[in-house]
Amino acid sequence: MNEPAITPELIEEHGLSPEEYKLVCDTIGREPTFTELGIVSVMWSEHASYKNSVRWLKTLPREGDRLLTKTGEENAGVIDIGDGLGVSFKIESHNHPSALEPYHGAATGVGGILRDIFTMGARPIAALNSLRFGRPDNPQVKHLMHGVVHGIADYGNCFGVPTVGGEVYFEDAYEGNPLVNAMAVGIVKHDQMATAAADEVDNWVVYVGSKTGRDGIHGATFASVELSEESEARRTSVQVGDPFMEKLLLEATLEVIEKGLIEGVQDMGAAGLTCSSSEMAGKSGTGIELDVALVPQRESGMTAYEIMLSESQERMLMIVAPEKFEQVEAVFEKWDLHAVRIGTVRDDGMLSVRHNGVLMAELPAQMLVLGGDAPVYERETKRPAYLDKTRAFDPDSLPVPADFNDVLLRLLSTPNIASKRPIYRQYDHMVQIGTMLEPGSDAAVIRVMDSNKALALCTDCNGRHVYLDPYEGAKGAVAESARNVVCTGAKPLAITNCLNFGNPYKPEVYWTFVEAIRGMSDACRAFDTPVTGGNVSFYNENPTAAIYPTPTIGMLGLLEDRSKALSQEFKNEGDVILLLGEPCGEVGGSEYLKTIHDTVAGMPPLVDLDAEKRLYNAFLAVADRGLACSAHDCSDGGLATTLAECCFRHDGSVVGARVRLDMRRRADFELFGESHGRIVTTAIEAEAPVALAICEKHGVPARIIGKVGGERLVVEGHLDADVAKLRHAWETGLRW
Repeated sequence: MNEPAITPELIEEHGLSPEEYKLVCDTIGREPTFTELGIVSVMWSEHASYKNSVRWLKTLPREGDRLLTKTGEENAGVIDIGDGLGVSFKIESHNHPSALEPYHGAATGVGGILRDIFTMGARPIAALNSLRFGRPDNPQVKHLMHGVVHGIADYGNCFGVPTVGGEVYFEDAYEGNPLVNAMAVGIVKHDQMATAAADEVDNWVVYVGSKTGRDGIHGATFASVELSEESEARRTSVQVGDPFMEKLLLEATLEVIEKGLIEGVQDMGAAGLTCSSSEMAGKSGTGIELDVALVPQRESGMTAYEIMLSESQERMLMIVAPEKFEQVEAVFEKWDLHAVRIGTVRDDGMLSVRHNGVLMAELPAQMLVLGGDAPVYERETKRPAYLDKTRAFDPDSLPVPADFNDVLLRLLSTPNIASKRPIYRQYDHMVQIGTMLEPGSDAAVIRVMDSNKALALCTDCNGRHVYLDPYEGAKGAVAESARNVVCTGAKPLAITNCLNFGNPYKPEVYWTFVEAIRGMSDACRAFDTPVTGGNVSFYNENPTAAIYPTPTIGMLGLLEDRSKALSQEFKNEGDVILLLGEPCGEVGGSEYLKTIHDTVAGMPPLVDLDAEKRLYNAFLAVADRGLACSAHDCSDGGLATTLAECCFRHDGSVVGARVRLDMRRRADFELFGESHGRIVTTAIEAEAPVALAICEKHGVPARIIGKVGGERLVVEGHLDADVAKLRHAWETGLRW
């Protein structure tokens, strides 16, 4: 049981500053043991403690009438959808592991987020993802992309959860640091919600699930530094997931929750047993004593340090009353899983770790947990100098293209706009038979079984827009995610977020983070979509540069009547096409500028929050009356791209449209600009006046711009293209 001496080099290797180490010594009144140093290092890492972000996270709107949990206090948030049902949902990152080992990194990201859902007592019904890579023609990027997609597909497909939606973007900024954000959603009855509590003294601490190995040790610390050859060399093996084991763990966990056999449950995710035990004790103000020699192990000779810091997958910690342990054990044995008593809840507020009875660590639980005594910082901010150059850009200085048909073809074939079917066809999106609206539309729609309700789900963020203005870009991410949900006929209820940024110690990076939080906060308050929880992922940098700041939004919406769900494709020849919202004139940060003019500059589209809210209310009123036949939001590629995508039907067929626009600005800006606050919808011609009247009542500009029919997409005087040719460009743009 000999442990190495604590040296300045060892402290630095564990990611603690001299000041933080002094704080540890002052808090416990002595120097820590090696095991204690490991425990503190992972719990005070950025990934676990949010020490550089929690000050700003607390400014986000975190309360609402529908919230059934307090933000950040449980494994995942839960939203009330009526009829005694709640929706548990959350998004988290697995960026660094996926950069190192894309298949297992992505797979275990999916496994971890699913455990967060079923530890709430919720049965997972859907998974989504948000992915960012470098240029897809780069062989290394293609390797990462294939590994990530196959990891997501294999884990979700084997586990038996439909992967129903998401987004994929390609930018040079993500070349050496891909982003892999995984989201999961589940349904829970109000009276069967579980909690991550350890309230009752003398209850038993029970380990359930797979055996513990040496994989993933210091994974949380690794996720709290920049990617480099040195950091990768220090990283232990990436965790390896087992979706079949997780399926067994799901069923056993839900069974003991439904039978009322446990008092609390916590996933062993980042920082493993250390995080789950300290957070349960810290949440309840109690203590936990463990003897880690009792932990089921798949490798011999593991030390207390290794057992506490292992991030082996498919494991959870439960709090069980002694008299109920045999019943819990029987349930897990039925599912061929371990359920082993490894400790006891105490009243001393300490996390005590023994190994065969020998005390290896004894630390106050409150010094370890988020919201406790872990250090909290507010770093220096500085507006990035590059903004002076990007803001000075004058889009009117650009030449007007001679051939808009060619522009549209090029935009539809760019990887950011082209069909992502080569990716999402890897995923089983129909398992559980609840999927109503499949991948490829604005948002997925999932029926709530034994109910007439449905959920609308999406992930959204335009990192290029956030790079050009983090405040407006983050507002736009929330606005677009809400608009995508609204286009299905669903009311936006709440968000979860995954905040992907560079090194917070760099003032320019921290400034963008603070501004993005401010934009997100303003938008969520305007739309009454509180933040239920999520994840902060800093240090997303490679040796060359940081990623684009990417605050990914996972939006949840509710359809009270699932029969009214809408998709984006034009349905009937002869339907009229309506444009809701103001004409476009903003091209800053657009795909048009990048693809056609090789420029990333300007101001991104500005968000009028009041106008967006009126738009949502107007369209939901139109949809509720059954007046809309289809709906699609205007975003990447602008109005022309939106119209083309509406012409591509899900069954592989196409339909044309003839449109007339009263151009108020440059034609290329109106056709390809990406202004917010616009929805293209269709209606039966006789019912269009009613839809227009509803929009007028809500103060939303709306007008008929054309009619569905034929085989060509025509914008009179500007564009006349064969829709089949457009579809071919769109379908073949992303080469898998």
